[in-house]
Amino acid sequence: MSAVVEIKYFNSFVLKKTVNSSNAPVWNGSFGIPGNRGYPQTADTSSSKIVRNWVIEESRIRGGYNNSSVGFGPRAYLVEEEPAGTNRVSSLIYSGIFNSTTGINESNVFSVGEDITRSLNPAYGSIQKLYSQDYYLTIFQENKVSRAPINKNVIYSAEGNPTVTTSNMVIGEPQAYVGNFGISRNPESHAVYGFRQYFTDKDRNAVLRLSNDGLTEIQRYGMYDFFRDKLSALNNQFNTGKAIGIWDIHTKQYVLSLQPSSPYTVNALGKTETNDYFTLSYDENVRGWTSFYNYKPAFGTSLKNTYYTFDNGSSSAPVANIYQHNAQAPTVKRAEFYGVTYDASITFIFNPNVSVSKVFKTINYEGSNGWQIDSIASDFTGLGSLNTGWETTSTGQAYNMSNTQDVSNTVYSYNQGAYDNYGNQYPAELIPPINRAGFNRKENKYMTNIVSNSPATAGEVRFGNQMTGIKGHFVTVTMSTDNPNSGIASATDYGGMKEIFAVSSEYVRSSY
Repeated sequence: MSAVVEIKYFNSFVLKKTVNSSNAPVWNGSFGIPGNRGYPQTADTSSSKIVRNWVIEESRIRGGYNNSSVGFGPRAYLVEEEPAGTNRVSSLIYSGIFNSTTGINESNVFSVGEDITRSLNPAYGSIQKLYSQDYYLTIFQENKVSRAPINKNVIYSAEGNPTVTTSNMVIGEPQAYVGNFGISRNPESHAVYGFRQYFTDKDRNAVLRLSNDGLTEIQRYGMYDFFRDKLSALNNQFNTGKAIGIWDIHTKQYVLSLQPSSPYTVNALGKTETNDYFTLSYDENVRGWTSFYNYKPAFGTSLKNTYYTFDNGSSSAPVANIYQHNAQAPTVKRAEFYGVTYDASITFIFNPNVSVSKVFKTINYEGSNGWQIDSIASDFTGLGSLNTGWETTSTGQAYNMSNTQDVSNTVYSYNQGAYDNYGNQYPAELIPPINRAGFNRKENKYMTNIVSNSPATAGEVRFGNQMTGIKGHFVTVTMSTDNPNSGIASATDYGGMKEIFAVSSEYVRSSY
């Protein structure tokens, strides 16, 4: 769209100041201008006095009324009725070409005689990101995703079938993808690999994949509730945050880090809530979210076959550092991120015979040495009472009247659970006899009894460590690699590779 702007022209004249015999200033033969005015300064060599020149803008000779007018000068002054700029957040504009090989640089040329703008529907919000792939430009608005052909255009037949034709347009007519999804205000969540693009739409609690089959919500693959809660926490009025998306070229996974702006917020009811960051990965081969990670990246990228991330720095070292992941050097520890080594862990649920109440007696696993059980907990049991808290029977036994669950003691790893006949921690490298307080090994499988550490509930005669097993319909188990900070013994190949293939449990029907 073109516009007509009125332009006023002005000329500039330099009046040279001189001093006459009476020591009075003379301006090119004109009198009346103060002697201490004018710029720049020049030295009058004849009188050894500092004089100043005077610069004025005038369109008539000597500024006299009805005197002859001089020609228009090359400088222009624009008069606009609306001088304020307009921010068109849903439109695109492009300049002339730039070619460093031939020396053509028209990046500052915006020809009004050509169709150089492309506007999208402003109802879908501002344009947050552009990504060029093959012959199409993907346009991410807050509430919509579209694509436009590059150097081509789309012509529709009477039946509505599109046909791509060659055109001199830089950006053709945009075509919206099916689905009311956008990228919200998190363009940093965008990552791409091959023909797939991944991003988040926190306004709709969605994590999306854009591929040849269109838009797909990948948070539905087992993580619907998780992303509903965490993305909502990034988007409420009490807290804002960012969702950083990176493609890990080494593992071929989409890594997403949800980072609230504040670790604590106050909800609408005035309750303080903790907001932790979560970094997790999506694997296209299994169509699921496979892992949580302990690191919090500021940004990341993949270069060739190597995956890099940047940390957020610290008060002592505010400059972010770059880290290479999945390094294979012998000195690099596994699960070490930004100089800190973490314990790798896995959480799973035993739930055979869903409707049967059971007692889980033992647990065993196939894999490497160095795994311990952090916790085993059953489902909650409601007693159906309006009372909550602890009650005391006539015999003085305290029991819990609120919802309860059975829990177990920590099960040490094969090495850290070793002790001698006197109860002392036994070095793992010494020769038996050794007793085991944690996992024991038999036929290259690690096994242990589950020892209860549950509080007493109403009607129980024996409870806690007086009985073996965990009662419940199902149990949730968390296993992790042992560590040197437990105070028990040195860890098993701390930071080395540890595998786990299968975990099982022996159970019996509970008598009821």
